[in-house]
Formats: sequence, structure tokens, C-alpha cells
Amino acid sequence: MTRRFLTALAFVAAATLAVPQVGHAQTFKVEKFDIKGDGGTDYVAVEAGTGRVFVSRANHMMVVEGATGKVLGDILNTPGVHGAGSGPKAGHGFTTNGGDETVTMFDLKTLAVLRQIKVGPGLDGIMYDEPDDKIILTNHSRPIGTLTAIDPKTGDIVATVELEDNAPEGAAADGKGHIFVNNEGKNTIQVIDAKTWKATASWPLAPCDGPTGIAYDKASNRIFSGCNKTSVVVDASTGKVVASITNGTRVDALGWDPSKKLIYIPNGAEGNVTVVHQDSPDKYTVVATVPTFAGAKTIAVDPVTHNAYLFQPERGPVPPPPADAPPPPPGRGGRGRGPQGPIIAAWFIVIKQ
Repeated sequence: MTRRFLTALAFVAAATLAVPQVGHAQTFKVEKFDIKGDGGTDYVAVEAGTGRVFVSRANHMMVVEGATGKVLGDILNTPGVHGAGSGPKAGHGFTTNGGDETVTMFDLKTLAVLRQIKVGPGLDGIMYDEPDDKIILTNHSRPIGTLTAIDPKTGDIVATVELEDNAPEGAAADGKGHIFVNNEGKNTIQVIDAKTWKATASWPLAPCDGPTGIAYDKASNRIFSGCNKTSVVVDASTGKVVASITNGTRVDALGWDPSKKLIYIPNGAEGNVTVVHQDSPDKYTVVATVPTFAGAKTIAVDPVTHNAYLFQPERGPVPPPPADAPPPPPGRGGRGRGPQGPIIAAWFIVIKQ
């Protein structure tokens, strides 16, 4: 047995059940694979049907076989990459590269780069709007955030929409001509008309704080917004919050398995995932708290295999500065993480039922 497989096998664990509702409790298995490689991370994305998972790594995008953790390929020259989206009808994939304000368009079969699309500042979230056959970008641009729609066949930008917040996060489509966008700063969902490309409504999400991940359930016509401490469920017809879910913190995505009726909320600070069952459109029960790894805050769920995927590098201690190194400049702050230690493992995490 290889050392890599032994490492993965050593981490196989049963999920911790943290709920009193025994009738709803479910057990999950967790596997962790060290996929190596350099660079931090942001989003993971799964290609339903093939089981491939796209893992962002700062300046390259790794492609991993979800079931085994085997690295299948690597898309290079994606500076400041945040996420990946795929347009299966066109056979093209896309990455959002915040470092040079471009989107990389690549062939889904060969992973060959086809085009670099200049978009603009603040590139972050990306999703595929299947009903309208568009790649949707949500951009932390200044002075105001934007939504960009791209034709997945040509890579051409077909629309740009100004939003009400400079920190738009996840987006989801309902198949009825609406795109819902989480605004992290204002704690709202904006509704975008996919025909006119205009914002038509803004819905407050209290008690949600900092909505990031989002998913839409066609069967119940409900939107799920992942938030710090309290996530919410929204009626997509009225914009009313109809249920709330208690979870952890540093949430940056949300997964939804429609056939299993399970919501996955990754809690980066606690290093676990809150799994929630949809009992009815307006009733939700936490069925498990699944341990993952500290810092793992984004997630993707494959609706075909029902596996959920996360990724998080593990870092060693920060090396001491050289004796003759100048002190850090005063007043340095903001959202930077400060010095970081070297990456000693790169954990690709699979949650299975």
C-alpha cells in the first residue's frame, strides 16, 4: 500500500452526530486525501456526472477525481483564481482569475486553454445558469459590485449588471428567468431578470449575517443562503425568510443535494459541516455535524454520486524572520492573514453517505 493511500485511509472517520432528533440522524463517512501542490484555495466545483472536482490553488486549478482523490490534470496560469464553472452543452469550462482580471476558457475534455477573457476587477464567484445557458460571474468590483453573464459557447460577455453591494457572493438560477445573488455586505438577496439583465428586487435576509453560499430548490421553490451562525431559507416567490438554521462560522459556500433533500453548510472556523434535512418547504432539521478540517469553508455537492467535496491546505509553523529583517511597517492591517507557514499537506476531503 502506498504512503498516500495509507494517509487517506488513516483519516477515514464516521461523522459526529450532534442532534437530539434520533429519527432524523444520519451517518456520514469522511475520507481525506493529500493531493499535494502549492497555493492556497477558495472555491471547489464538481462536474456532475463525471465526478471530477475543480480545486482552486492561487495560480492554478487542479482537477481531481472525486471518488479517489487522484489528480487528473492542472490548468496553469490562472493568477488569483477563485473558482471554476462549466458549460456542459458547449463543452467549455471557465475560471475566475482575480489576479489579472481575466476568465480562462478551457476545453472540458482536454483541459486545454482556449481563450483568456478580459472582464475587469473583483472576479470571485462563478456558476452555470443551466436554464439560460450562461456562465454567471459575481464580482467584488468597486465602487459597486457587478454580475457578468458570459456565453459559454463563444466566451463573449453578453451582459453586465450593477448590484447594490460591492461584495456579491454566490448566485443561483430558478429556471424561470430569475437569478438570485447573495450580497454579503448588505445581507440581502437581489433578483436579476435574465432577459433584461436588470435588478428587479432586493430582499433582506435577517437574521442572516454575511450571506455567501446559495442554492435553489426547484421542487419547493426555496432559496438556501449560507450565513455565519444562522443560515436562512427564502420563499423564492415572495422573498420572505421562512426558516432559519443554526450552524457555525466562516461559511463561504453551501451545497444542496435535491434528491436526498440535504443542505451542506461548511463551517471553516469550526472545521466541520452542518448537514440539514429539508423535512418540508418550511421545516428543516440538522441531522449531522461532520468533522472536516479547520479552515475548510467552501463545498460542492455532486447530485449524481451524492458526495460532498471540500479542500483545505495544512500549513506548518511560520518560520522566524532573519535576524537582520526590518520590522513590519506600522498600521498594517485590513483582511490580510499575515505571515503563513509552508504547506505541509493539501487535504482533499470527501463526505460520503
